[in-house]
Amino acid sequence: MLVIAFVSYFGAKLHRPKIIAMDVIVGLVKCFSECTCCEGESNLSMWIYVFLGNVLRGIGETPVQPLGISYIDDFAREENAAFYIGCVQTIAVIGPVFGYLLGSLCAKIYVDIGFVNMESITISPGDARWVGAWWLGYLVAGVITLLSAIPFWFLPRSLPIPSDRGPAQCTPEQTSFIKDSPLLEHKYQADEPASFLEMAKDFIPTLKTLLGNPVYLIYLCVTIIQLNSLIGMVTYKPKYIEQHYGQSASKANFLMGTINIPAVALGIFTGGLLMKRLKLSIMGAAKFAFGTSLIGYFLSLFFFVMSCENAKVAGITLPYNRVVGVSYDERSVFSACNSDCVCSDRDWDPVCGENGITYVSPCLAGCQTSTGSGKNTVFSNCSCAVAAGLSSGNLTASVGHCPHRDDCDRVFPYFLALSVITSFIISLGGTPGYMVLIRCIKPQLKSLALGFHTLSTRTLAGIPAPIYFGAIIDTTCLKWGQKRCGGRGACRIYNTTAYR
Repeated sequence: MLVIAFVSYFGAKLHRPKIIAMDVIVGLVKCFSECTCCEGESNLSMWIYVFLGNVLRGIGETPVQPLGISYIDDFAREENAAFYIGCVQTIAVIGPVFGYLLGSLCAKIYVDIGFVNMESITISPGDARWVGAWWLGYLVAGVITLLSAIPFWFLPRSLPIPSDRGPAQCTPEQTSFIKDSPLLEHKYQADEPASFLEMAKDFIPTLKTLLGNPVYLIYLCVTIIQLNSLIGMVTYKPKYIEQHYGQSASKANFLMGTINIPAVALGIFTGGLLMKRLKLSIMGAAKFAFGTSLIGYFLSLFFFVMSCENAKVAGITLPYNRVVGVSYDERSVFSACNSDCVCSDRDWDPVCGENGITYVSPCLAGCQTSTGSGKNTVFSNCSCAVAAGLSSGNLTASVGHCPHRDDCDRVFPYFLALSVITSFIISLGGTPGYMVLIRCIKPQLKSLALGFHTLSTRTLAGIPAPIYFGAIIDTTCLKWGQKRCGGRGACRIYNTTAYR
């Protein structure tokens, strides 16, 4: 965010491929580790290293879109530019597919693998307390990124322009979009590098000219709103699948990577292909993007009816005496069946009772004895299971949540199908909309326009969207965990109706 506008402006006047290569290498310098100490100790918080690593990664990503897209558009045939840019955007979307698959694999591996005895770990990847080896993906992606930077060093500053293409008279439509353009060619040849001071003096006037374009400004506002929605969805949809439909974090990441994101990639690619085949004008591309967004919006309304009941957790979503109509606030994890056990309500160590109800801990289930160890532990003589529905026998409870609800298993495939269809339709308008952005401004402003677009969307969508979406989601939490050193931890279970 701090450098993208300047890189886009100055980079357009310099050797774009080499600037991309240099910044990609800068982005490889990532620092991370895991913090296991309590807040307030003298040690420096480890999150600062993660933050600095992501700052460097952000700088490395900066020039790829504005300089790379403008480089392609400058030296491709006009009828092929939309298709090529659609391919690039598709590849950019396919990247997260492998990221989600890699994340799914890492999520199955315990975070401290190699440093702890795995036989002593009593939780599984499906447990809310499980933390996967998140750091492993950075190492794998870093090596691949380094290899991708190499070819950029060998690309020329400019490519040959086809001999059959010369300056073309602007159409009336193009003239209405771009002021002072009696003769205009979209392909822009960068001037010989001027001094840095001369380029710097022109930066503010050039930016004013760019922001004075009403079509560009409207497109900027539209994409900021759309990306707020998209980023909020991408950030929390795996968590939503995990909480609402009872899937593990690993499976949620896997489904996002193999079903949802490929639909987006296919939509972007198909949109670019359709624009090439149909030879859409600027106005045609704008209408196409508007139509797909509108259809996707109406389809998204069906998500509200894909309901799924809360998991049955004694004292949180279900009262111990099973009284119907009692609100969540009136429920308590304490009952007569566990009153003699001196239990803590701060623990989250769920067990599944013989009656199919989950209890916050063996103590709160009224269990008195146990056999086995680790994940195979079985708790016996659980008195609260009697109060919850069974009348006699040696009542037991096993480690972990009870299996999820049947109604969720029936609804989940329809949820995935609607997600795929909606994602594909909305993505169809991605490339045509992007071409509106490129074609509505002067060629020499193209890199700056793309860079400022990225700056605006990251500042007004990429940063705030996860924050305020997360804050809203937190209001639906029913049971908060506790940090080892005190203070509120992660949410253990949500009100799924409010979350949806």
